[in-house]
Amino acid sequence: MKAPVSWIREYVDLPADVTTEALAARLTALGLKLEAIEKAGAGITGPLVVGRVLTMEREPQKNGKTINWCTVDVGAANGTGEPQGIVCGAHNFQPGDLVVCVLPGGVLPGNFEISARKTYGHVSAGMICSAAELGLGDDTLSSGGGIIVLPADAGQPGDDAFDLLGLREEVIEFEINPDRAYALSLRGVAREAALAYDAPFHDPATRDVPAPNDSGYEVLIDDPAGCPVFAARTVSGFNPTAPTPAWLARRITQAGMRPISLAVDVTNYVMLELGQPIHGYDADKLAGPLRVRRATEGEHLTTLDGVDRVLSAEDLVVTDDTGPIGLGGVMGGETTEMSGTTTRVLIEAAHWDAVSMFRTGKRHRLTSEAGKRNERGVDPTLPPYAADRVAELLTTYGGGAIDPGVTLVGAAPGRPSIRTDSDLPARVSGMPIDAETTVANLEAVGCAVARAAGTGELSVTPPSWRPDLNDPYDLVEEVARIVGYDRVPSVLPTAAPGRGLTREQRLRRRIGRALAGAGCVEVISFPFIGDAAFDALGLPADDVLRHTVRLANPLSSEEPSYTTTLLPGLFKAAARNLGRGATGVALFETGTVAFPVDRGPAPIYGVDWRPTDDELAKLDAALPIQPLFLAVVLAGERERSGWWGKGREAGWSDAIGIVRRLGAELGVDIEVRSAARPPWHPGRCAQVLVEGHEFGHAGELHPKVCESFGLPPRSAAVEIDLDFLMRYAVDVPRGPEFSTYPVAKEDVALVVEETTTVAAVEDALREGAGELLETLRLFDVYTGDQVAPGHKSLAFALRFRAPDRTLTEQETSAARDAAVALAAARTGAVQRV
Repeated sequence: MKAPVSWIREYVDLPADVTTEALAARLTALGLKLEAIEKAGAGITGPLVVGRVLTMEREPQKNGKTINWCTVDVGAANGTGEPQGIVCGAHNFQPGDLVVCVLPGGVLPGNFEISARKTYGHVSAGMICSAAELGLGDDTLSSGGGIIVLPADAGQPGDDAFDLLGLREEVIEFEINPDRAYALSLRGVAREAALAYDAPFHDPATRDVPAPNDSGYEVLIDDPAGCPVFAARTVSGFNPTAPTPAWLARRITQAGMRPISLAVDVTNYVMLELGQPIHGYDADKLAGPLRVRRATEGEHLTTLDGVDRVLSAEDLVVTDDTGPIGLGGVMGGETTEMSGTTTRVLIEAAHWDAVSMFRTGKRHRLTSEAGKRNERGVDPTLPPYAADRVAELLTTYGGGAIDPGVTLVGAAPGRPSIRTDSDLPARVSGMPIDAETTVANLEAVGCAVARAAGTGELSVTPPSWRPDLNDPYDLVEEVARIVGYDRVPSVLPTAAPGRGLTREQRLRRRIGRALAGAGCVEVISFPFIGDAAFDALGLPADDVLRHTVRLANPLSSEEPSYTTTLLPGLFKAAARNLGRGATGVALFETGTVAFPVDRGPAPIYGVDWRPTDDELAKLDAALPIQPLFLAVVLAGERERSGWWGKGREAGWSDAIGIVRRLGAELGVDIEVRSAARPPWHPGRCAQVLVEGHEFGHAGELHPKVCESFGLPPRSAAVEIDLDFLMRYAVDVPRGPEFSTYPVAKEDVALVVEETTTVAAVEDALREGAGELLETLRLFDVYTGDQVAPGHKSLAFALRFRAPDRTLTEQETSAARDAAVALAAARTGAVQRV
């Protein structure tokens, strides 16, 4: 909403020293958010004056153009009083016209300096200006799209043109919240300004209007709930060629609308002034009485924008005997549009149901200034005053007369009173607000307040222009915003004793620290997914991850479901960082995923009471399963290259190492088994388990998956069910135990079949070695001529240590032999000599 400051001041007696910036700041504090402050003539300096064209000689040029060599009377503005010679390329004026001239020494927007210079064989001492050249938007103020031709009574040659054109005008643009529809008018903005400065407010809607009578244009309302009030006036003998007065066109332009014709401009002006949308009909094109009803399903209407619209039975329409002639409250119809031949104007000012307006606009994808106001709620008492104001302006500037007939069907619905306590604003806001302040502030916004004798209870009737005030807490907001949100005290609640982080919060922090210690960085990705991501992961059609919870109103049709895996978002983030020059990334994300459950639709309860425990249980039962997952992606360099030597690329062992590190942090024994699961490489994927139960996978990604997401080959990833892992976590993990006695070292090389996993051999060695084994590490894998085809040699380093003594060679050898024996029994391993 754009509000010229001079227009605001017409309705409010603001202090003379209030600047535009100060006014905007006070209104922002009251809830009208400042978007911008526009100053029309900010880029113009120097002499800008009214000039009268004395002579005008047309001179064709060699380049095909025709210029006008003009002499212009600029009074004493040029210092001599002599006419000024000016070359002009426009042709929409003639001798005797008043024009706007910028003289040498002036500067136009864009830092365009004006000087006397020779052009087309003449010395042109200035410029005759168009609206566009002065930064006034398009040439709507110019006759025929050329230079500005002023009215004959605009002034005398040499008069300053800044005030005449409103170039010293400042305009405040506000962002209006949907609940403050009254502020989509100068009446509403001025009312807020009066509230901000406790200044007298002059309501532009205060006027004497004639009483309705039976001689007005007949209007029938079939749906009073959809249109409770309908006012109509008729103007006859209107001159359709009458120009819009400059002041009115300028104000419409400053408010962000484009002047079109006098009849249209007047309706727009009154809408901006009062907030009441107006529609004008060419009365000679109407057939029979106007009727407001719901459309018949499938009816057609061609609206003013030239679109043939198929109507719904929920649409409100205005009809005559020929059928629908307007989409009520949203846009008029083409058949009764005012034109350059309209001499009788029927003025419509009606109050429409806001919900119906919103649904009609959405259904037809139709946005208009009228619809924007009607769908938010307009003051239902305004129609007769707005219609009378339009009729007054049309006859004042377009001639004709107002017909004596006055139509007013229906009455503004009353507002129910709201009961509240006078101390509620103080209790909610924490500010010291007494009962007198509460009552005074509510009355300041237009409420009628009655106080119950002997109690603090108030009965508050909201004003007609505030449909957003419906319960006691709406009133609290009104009181608090006037007192000032900046006065709300900053008070921290007292923490309950004996409480701190929950077990889950503590475990998640430990997990985050462990991952950060492993060089990983946390990211948050988009939690929605589509079939394209599943295809890129290489998931089969019946994969459980493809069974998703679909959103009723997704942000993107390409990602319409809540995700069942965190990997796609993580892969995109990794590829984005690698594409911007990172040599390696290690990213992780924790977040919930959703798996659908077939328990029927969730019940929908009202919001005016707390659901019972049984109702809450039914809601919970209908929710999808939403476990907390952890995903990690490792791509590019895991160890950096440098002067110390070549780095190392991330691989499958790093992914498995991440899971083992988390297990160590949480005190959980992690089992690792070979597996095949998209999107991992079938030969380099590990299934991770706790006590035999799978909770995720880790390993190297499939080459096609890396290609699909733009990741380097052999990138690795982890995805685990974090909720599952945390159930087994130890709250206080036991620290390592150290022995002061020396370690005993034993190495063994075992030959096994190529299909035997390292994990299986490790498990057997660890179990067979017993409690004396301190560490077990694989340090070499060999395949070659020294082992049989289809076999591999695994070399392990075993370290033994006792807590209370130095181990003998016999004890160490016995533990090693027991480990080898169990590995041989379980996996068929043969020790290499």
